[in-house]
Amino acid sequence: MLSTSPPAGRIPVADALPDLTAYDAVLFDLDGVLTPTAEVHMHAWQSMFQELFAAWNITPEYTERDYFEHLDGKKRYDGVASLLWSRDVEVPWGDPSDSPEIDTVCGIGNRKNAVFESVLRSEGIAPYPGSLALLDVLRDAGTRIAVVSSSKNAREVLTAAGIIDRFEVIMDGVIAERDGLASKPAPDVFVEAAAMLGVDPASSAAVEDALSGVRSAAAGGFALVVGVDRGVGAEVLRDAGAHVVVSDLAEFLDGDGAGIPTAALAPEPEESA
Repeated sequence: MLSTSPPAGRIPVADALPDLTAYDAVLFDLDGVLTPTAEVHMHAWQSMFQELFAAWNITPEYTERDYFEHLDGKKRYDGVASLLWSRDVEVPWGDPSDSPEIDTVCGIGNRKNAVFESVLRSEGIAPYPGSLALLDVLRDAGTRIAVVSSSKNAREVLTAAGIIDRFEVIMDGVIAERDGLASKPAPDVFVEAAAMLGVDPASSAAVEDALSGVRSAAAGGFALVVGVDRGVGAEVLRDAGAHVVVSDLAEFLDGDGAGIPTAALAPEPEESA
């Protein structure tokens, strides 16, 4: 399949969105890109850290900014360590088998995960409609697709959302830990997922909503890095390395669900009489 790289520099969203079916593969983050699980993660982190900060008298208090700066897109334990270090708090790393009641980095991370899993079981999850429609278009076009998530719950989320069978490759936190791959913003997980697909990042696209994920894909040399703005801010995503930023992946589709450049949707200028 022919691949199309975006013009050098940033591509203003108002001017054009590249045709994703022109790339050899599209690699998607999960939380906040395909499913609204980022909101569940955000709530779980907030609930857990607010309780922890109050019990340990940690200041300043936990805020939404902490989520985007220290937790979003990172492997769970790396995020815990990053946030605690930002408050000059150090605890033993512990072991992934630590109980949620144990005050180690791993124990605290497992505490948050227990909250997340409880919400997922009780409420379920559905994919974003625009993301689901884009997956259909890419599948019909023969474009190869993968999920690249830092979450160890990725397979459970994909199963709950009913879309796990749409992806040739699922790179998640379990595989990353097993293979010793560095957490986002390092490029390791995106580059390895591309290798598992048998494609070159230089002819592929990556889609992310987290700053760490955008930086990861940009560092991995992907031809196109798409930022999905679910609240972090379009300019911040561009500064992190996104070539284009959208608020919903449905923006890559025309009214009939076909994947075409946005520029092609613009009416031709009328000729002067």
